[in-house]
Amino acid sequence: MALAQSKLTAQGQISVPAEVRRKLGLGPGSILEWDEDGERIVVRKAGRYTSEEIHQALFRRKPKSRSLAELKEGIRRRVREKHARD
Repeated sequence: MALAQSKLTAQGQISVPAEVRRKLGLGPGSILEWDEDGERIVVRKAGRYTSEEIHQALFRRKPKSRSLAELKEGIRRRVREKHARD
């Protein structure tokens, strides 16, 4: 059974029913993704990208995993370098 229905306008526009907007957390400016799944078309709220996905898109390689201690030490080192007095 369908959750809701929309009618296509002559300009190719549809309205997203209020119940669907609430379920997906949609508001003005929300982006919807349309995807093909076999014989069906799936519409969903566009997800946000993780920092790892952004890194892969920019650098085409997976970032090196680091421990929390390594991350903290890197931050300390960077702060010392940035604020070192000459």
